[in-house]
Amino acid sequence: MSKTVHIKSAAEFSTLLSTSKIVVTDFYADWCGPCKQIAPMYEQLSAQLSRPNKITFAKVDVDSQKEIASTYGITAMPTFMIFKSAKAVSTIRGADQKKLTEAVRKLAAEAESNGSSSGGFGDAGSSAGGSWLGASLPKGYGDITDQVDIKGLDLLNSDSDYGTARTLFDNSKPTSFETGKAKKTEGSGSSEKQADWIESDTDEQLMLYIPFQSTLKIHTLHITSLPPTSSDAEIPMRPKTVKIYSNRAHVLGFDEADDLPATQAITLAERDWDEKTGTAKIELRFVKFQNITSLVVFVVDGDGEGERVRVDRLRIIGETGEKRELGKLEKIGDEQGE
Repeated sequence: MSKTVHIKSAAEFSTLLSTSKIVVTDFYADWCGPCKQIAPMYEQLSAQLSRPNKITFAKVDVDSQKEIASTYGITAMPTFMIFKSAKAVSTIRGADQKKLTEAVRKLAAEAESNGSSSGGFGDAGSSAGGSWLGASLPKGYGDITDQVDIKGLDLLNSDSDYGTARTLFDNSKPTSFETGKAKKTEGSGSSEKQADWIESDTDEQLMLYIPFQSTLKIHTLHITSLPPTSSDAEIPMRPKTVKIYSNRAHVLGFDEADDLPATQAITLAERDWDEKTGTAKIELRFVKFQNITSLVVFVVDGDGEGERVRVDRLRIIGETGEKRELGKLEKIGDEQGE
């Protein structure tokens, strides 16, 4: 469910400004092409950075809410305004993804520095964008996980009793850290929440397709796989062999992946996993991961004799580039990154 608030009246907007410390507002029109183009990215920021009474993302239709548009002098769409403590602190005119992302991240970093620990801010493992990180960032690069096109994700061979592909890119700290043992749904009538990790189903293999909203330069992947603390009969394994394919137009079938050369193949050892965070850093051959519009991550096997693999979080580390046209995936170079 979207966390974005669609404003229905001037009174509602006034109330929102007084109850949320930071309000990011998208002034748009249904007929506006650039508004539609940047909308998925705005929803992505909202899904990752919204915090109750801390950071709220709102949308204002300038045609139905003319009073609000007039009050703030909106003459071009889209216009993004960021309010802090009910005062406008930033205005971005046009569908400028880079400026909008930078402005929101800056305020998220301020929220973090103010020690707000609820909902993820203030965590020692949080990035400037508010996302939990299980490993340190390489110098000169940032967490660009917010560039994942969530709606285009595809995950094969995952157990439906656990999380979905979206779970992997949740910006919150895995619940296993908080409770020692995250719960999974026991059935349709259960009041327990679905586990915030994924597990493979019929065997240890997983196939994940990740499209991006922009062309990226990818330096590192952070894969978090927490060891279970329960006494389950079948304990899931951490990934061992991981193959990565770049700039594919769609998810690969398992047989298809076996027949294709990977852009990079990695074998993870026990020493690669951080004991405290359960995270392994996969440093990519940077020259092969320039101009990236999508990745396919193929978990080939696990680090034991079991039949299930568990993954809690996945973070993309690197640099953002030019925004691509949403809905179209251009293949740049070949799958080996040449």
